[in-house]
Amino acid sequence: MKTELVRIGNSRGIRIPKPIIEQCDLGDTVEMRVEKNRLVIFSQRKPRQGWEEALQRASLTAEDESLIDSALDDDFDNQEWTW
Repeated sequence: MKTELVRIGNSRGIRIPKPIIEQCDLGDTVEMRVEKNRLVIFSQRKPRQGWEEALQRASLTAEDESLIDSALDDDFDNQEWTW
């Protein structure tokens, strides 16, 4: 996709179309760097950001653990294994 540089004071800028912003999950601020003479723009959010909080909210309760144990307990598991 081609786009024109626009004047912003003494600087120049580009307009990023909304579909690209959404596809790249860009927020209000982004990180930029130059790699091999190319401008790379990427989301400032870190991978897995917020996962720890989500895990804590979804942590197992004692009731959940008892459901898991009862679902896994059957005759096959209670027999001795032989190879």
